[in-house]
Amino acid sequence: MLANCEPKSAFKFFEEISRIPRGSHNEKGISDYLAAFARERGLWVRQDEALNVIIKKPGTKGYENAPPIILQGHMDMVCEKNAETAHDFEKDPIKLVVEGDLLSAEGTTLGADNGAAVAMALALLDSSDIPLPPLEVLITTGEEVGLLGAANVDGNLFEGRLLLNMDSGEEGFFCASCAGGGRVDLFYALEYCDLPDGYAVKTLKIKGLKGGHSGIDITKERGNANRLLGRALKTLQSKLGVQLAGISGGSKDNAIPREAEAVIAFAGAKSTELASAVKDIERTFKREYSASDEGLEVRLEDCKENVNKIFAQPLCARIVSALLLIPNGVHAMSLVFEGLPETSLNIGVVSADEGAVCISSSIRSSVSSRKEMLIEQLNAVAEATGAKIELRGLYPAWEYNEKSVLREKAMKLFAEMFGKEAVVTATHGGLECGIFYEKIPGVDILSFGPGIHEMHTPNEKMSISSFARIWNFLIKLLVSLAEAK
Repeated sequence: MLANCEPKSAFKFFEEISRIPRGSHNEKGISDYLAAFARERGLWVRQDEALNVIIKKPGTKGYENAPPIILQGHMDMVCEKNAETAHDFEKDPIKLVVEGDLLSAEGTTLGADNGAAVAMALALLDSSDIPLPPLEVLITTGEEVGLLGAANVDGNLFEGRLLLNMDSGEEGFFCASCAGGGRVDLFYALEYCDLPDGYAVKTLKIKGLKGGHSGIDITKERGNANRLLGRALKTLQSKLGVQLAGISGGSKDNAIPREAEAVIAFAGAKSTELASAVKDIERTFKREYSASDEGLEVRLEDCKENVNKIFAQPLCARIVSALLLIPNGVHAMSLVFEGLPETSLNIGVVSADEGAVCISSSIRSSVSSRKEMLIEQLNAVAEATGAKIELRGLYPAWEYNEKSVLREKAMKLFAEMFGKEAVVTATHGGLECGIFYEKIPGVDILSFGPGIHEMHTPNEKMSISSFARIWNFLIKLLVSLAEAK
């Protein structure tokens, strides 16, 4: 599929890893592939208990004694697909699609975030004709679900003190800071009662939203399907006394949910009133989100399940209240980087199993005290609505270094190669750089990458020409750093 894409060596590996399922928590196959890749080439390799892989390659002739450079990316990808797409992320390969300059996937996320970094690193490790300093390649696991692999990396294994993180998705932008964050779960113990006589059930669906990356796209004011479902349910509870028999929404904490649904129970005699109320809700939502989510739909559909039990009424009220009270969206904008959100929260996933309804949120902030503020707000919501709260995957912010020598050298080279200045920026997305800054004393870090659009959605696309430009830039930067005195 990618045989005609340049650079061929890197795109060959991108296609290879696209055949290996590598969603978060399912990285054993790709981790073993990376370790085997290194062993087959006689390279030093370490695969740790978290399935992170470190591969070291000596410098080429003339650069044997240059200081090592750390190249870093993550092997896991966000697994999102369109509702009508038949794809099993546990076993099916990603079906690649090339349209002009854009590489995408058939109805699913592409995995360029962060397969682009993995492919470039493998091509460099495999090369025999590219002049390079000693490389220490670190490919981590669980980045998309809270930087889990990075938290388990042994910083003592690295000699390098220059780290190139290749997990930024906009060409010409050098990321020099990122938010800290984590996940917060609210659990509501399930309580059931019998479906009342004369009651009917329907499935209420919120669909057609654009979604997006909860860090990068959070300022675009796109609709959050879980929040909208909460609003719709509150209206229907107040007007028609509907009850819940099931609820779900979103699939990843760090993806703005595009779809959500609830199985609702209502007095059968009020079916006409219910249909009318749902139409009113749809008109309201469409008006509010006409500029950001023109495909938004609110639909009533026949329930495919046989329902004879519903959630107890107090539980219904607590769940809906939580969906309205959780502080979703942007809470503060950065005063250092124009247009950058400083603090935000995304209600990412609502799920119900046999024991509880869980509402999972992703919090982000480049100011630690404001991250703690959001956690306290969620504690207050949990207390007010009778939920058990759990925190997981907390990670530190990567603070801006005003005196980064690595950034200065990269800026100079970029201007020489492309005739324009790179933009120094920060990201509200979670990068592993903050963790490595703590684990590797004195490390200087820069993050960059090729142009990738609509990450964490089935519309994810990567520019092929941008990938090629960043590949050439990376090679020249590595040589430049090796020759620096």
